[in-house]
Order: sequence, then C-alpha cells, then structure tokens
Amino acid sequence: ADAQVIDVANLPQNGKVFFGTTVSIINIETDEKYAYKIVGEDESDVKLNKISVSSPIARALIGKEVDDVVGVLTPAGDVEYEIEAVSYN
Repeated sequence: ADAQVIDVANLPQNGKVFFGTTVSIINIETDEKYAYKIVGEDESDVKLNKISVSSPIARALIGKEVDDVVGVLTPAGDVEYEIEAVSYN
C-alpha cells in the first residue's frame, strides 16, 4: 500500500546514477562502450541491456556521476569503467 511509482524522467537530471537510469560506460582498458538500464530483478535482461539493480556492475554504478571511474570485480578480475553519460528516460 505504501509503494510508489517513480518516473525517472521527472527527477533532477544531474548526471547521477540511480535505479531506472540508463548509463553509458567505457571500459578504461579496452575503450569498449556499453549502455545499460538499471532495473529491478524481474525486469533484467542482458540481451536488452537491462541489468538488475543488485548486479555487481549496477551496485558499483549507483550513486556515482558522469566522469566517475568505478571498479567492478568480475570473474576475469577487476575492471574499471568510466561513466560517460546518464539518461533519464
């Protein structure tokens, strides 16, 4: 009864990453670019570039801002990404 639907398009667009935003990131080592929308567990689908808010990469990105560098522990080791852009759609 206390649940609220949050429309990210109506929130301040200040370059900060949070649930519902789409984040463009660059792998610092390889220069590969990725874009992911951070969604709930039941909506996640990597083929559609939608990652769960509880995934390691989303947890590293939440609360960060454009131009921040984040480290993500992967099976291949630590990978660093730079946040290139954040969109609120």
